This record gives sequence, structure tokens and C-alpha cells, in this order.
Amino acid sequence: MKCSRRQFVGRVGAFAGSSLFLARRAKARDAARTRIILLGTKGGPSLATRTNRVNPATLIVINDVPYLVDCGYGVSRQLIKAGIFLDRLRYIFITHHHSDHNLEYGPLVYNVWQASKSMKIDAYGPPGLQKLTNDFFEYERFDIETRLADEGGEDPRKTISVHEFERAGIVMQNDDVKVTSCRVRHPPITQSYAYRFDAKDRSIVISGDTAYAPELAEFARGADVLVHEAMYLPAIEKLIQQNLGATRLREHLLAAHTSTEDVGRVAAQAGVKTLVLTHFVPGDDPTITDEQWIESVRKHFAGRIVVGKDLMEI
Repeated sequence: MKCSRRQFVGRVGAFAGSSLFLARRAKARDAARTRIILLGTKGGPSLATRTNRVNPATLIVINDVPYLVDCGYGVSRQLIKAGIFLDRLRYIFITHHHSDHNLEYGPLVYNVWQASKSMKIDAYGPPGLQKLTNDFFEYERFDIETRLADEGGEDPRKTISVHEFERAGIVMQNDDVKVTSCRVRHPPITQSYAYRFDAKDRSIVISGDTAYAPELAEFARGADVLVHEAMYLPAIEKLIQQNLGATRLREHLLAAHTSTEDVGRVAAQAGVKTLVLTHFVPGDDPTITDEQWIESVRKHFAGRIVVGKDLMEI
């Protein structure tokens, strides 16, 4: 049956309109889904010279809103590389006050302010976060006050809200997500925390820095994704043999971080679907292959294992 030109054009228009509607709906669905972006996956404060990894930071995007966990050096540029405009940042979470986790906290807040001139940030973390915030603003007081006078905008010292906590439990909650914390084992630091993000479509746990901790497995029970630090023991032993003065460092690493085999134990005990390895210790050894990072984990965990890379999205 033939159709007239008018009927044909009408059908084409309806098809195009339907396709546009479906494309918009798919875009909205993609924006609403929860995403994880590994901004930095190298453990420790030093800058990598033999690998492409940068210092720790993990981004969770929930309903198109970015939630940042930790602020290792370089995090501002990593956010931009990941396609996240700085003026979108709304929430920051600090796991503990080691420099590889908070060194760019102040500069990031400043960069967000410069990007928006009207920022509003809520920052969460253990005691010391308020002082860290105040000290940075005092450090840059001259610059901030001259720029306010010359360029206008809101005073960033009045548009950031700092929320310190000393106990595990609910950290914050809104219509999209509930964030809870669990104290982990990272001596000599006693206020070191893991975070759990329970969104409508996915539950994600970020381990922070920790030694093997069965309580973390309980905290992560039933989560879809566990993002956990990882330490490769053979490389640590090689490091010590090459630097006999590093005995004290070895003692600290073994007491405060989790071997790949124990990471597998935690993931298995938690029953998570996906395990993502990050905060690699050592993080600047290019000879360690993905298979080596996975090998000991697989002894205990049969689920999906992802060896994290900077700017990887999950």
C-alpha cells in the first residue's frame, strides 16, 4: 500500500521524534545511574616516576552529583581530566589525615571557588578537618581578600561547611544516598575510616587505608562494589632488600595495610559482587603485573576483580 508524501513525511517526523525522546531518556537514565571514577590509585605521598599512577582519590557520581573521597595531590586536574567541572563538586570526604589523602584538600576547595565564585561544599572527615580548613584559608588569606575586593564573588570561608565525626555511623544522608563510616585499622592513626555509599541502584564501600579488618568485611556485607587498598608483599620484601635502612617502613606497612591475599578474604567475607583494587603499595613499581595483583586475591575471592587504573570508570 502506497502512502502519500505527506503521510511519509509525517511518519519520518514521528520516528525522528520518537528517537529523540528515546535518546533523551537514555541520557537521563545514564546521568541518574551511580558511577565510580578512580582519580588516583597510587598509595603513599611520593609522586610516581615509573608509573602513571597519581595519589589517592576516588569519585562517586550519584544522580549526576559528584562525591569525592580523599584529595591526594593532583586531584583537581584529575577531576578535569575525568570530565567533571570543578564547579559541580558538592561533597568531599576525607578518610584520614595522611598527606596522600588530604594534601590537595585546601587547594581543591580554592580551585572550586575560582571555578564558580559561588561554591557550596560540605566536607566530612575525622577530627582535624576544621583546623585543616581554617589553616589553609589563613595561609591564603591575602589572596582571597584581594580577589574578593578586585573580582567579587562569595567568600569561600563562608560557603564551606565542615562536619567532623569521631564515631562510626551515619555521616550524611539526602534523597539520593546514605553515607556511613566504619573505623578501620591504620596505626598509628586511630581516626581512620572506611565509607559506605548506599544509593538507590548500587552500594559502594571505600576501604580507605587499613590493615586486615574483619569489621570492614561486616561493614561491606552485601555491597555491590568494594574499592579496597592492596599491598603486594613480594615487592615490599624486594624494596627492603634494596634498602636495608627501610626496616621501620616495612614494620609500618605490614601493620597498617592489607596484603592482596587478605583483601581477597575481606571481599569473600563481605560477599561483594565486584572488588576493585586501588591505593597500590608499592604504587611505583612497573614490574608488578595485573595478574600478580590478582593472583593472591583469587585464592579467597571468586567474584569479579578489577585492577584499578587512574581515570578508570566502573
